[in-house]
Amino acid sequence: MDMAADTQGDVTIVTVRSERIDAASAIRFKDRMRELTEGGHGRVVLDMAAVDFIDSSGLGAIVSTMKLLGTERKLELAGLTPKVMKVFRLTRMDGVFTLHADVEAARAHGASAA
Repeated sequence: MDMAADTQGDVTIVTVRSERIDAASAIRFKDRMRELTEGGHGRVVLDMAAVDFIDSSGLGAIVSTMKLLGTERKLELAGLTPKVMKVFRLTRMDGVFTLHADVEAARAHGASAA
């Protein structure tokens, strides 16, 4: 799973560089998220602008990551494509996660909440 992280202050931006988060990649996604966020603090923003497809396994992997971060760290999502946003709406996960139009909006949201 091609992913990268960049930490700026109390925000870690994890960018997914793969087009799919599905059954074939869900375990790799979870493992990579654990590696990229381990030992950090503050908010984690998952930049999903490159993701064009997500299935229930991918959705489960994202929920699993949220649980892994615990209550002291918040997982927010940014840049959901229309297809991916539809999955989040249909499953009502859009009410579970804070969703941002893009990474810049997520950063601005964090700055205004501080």
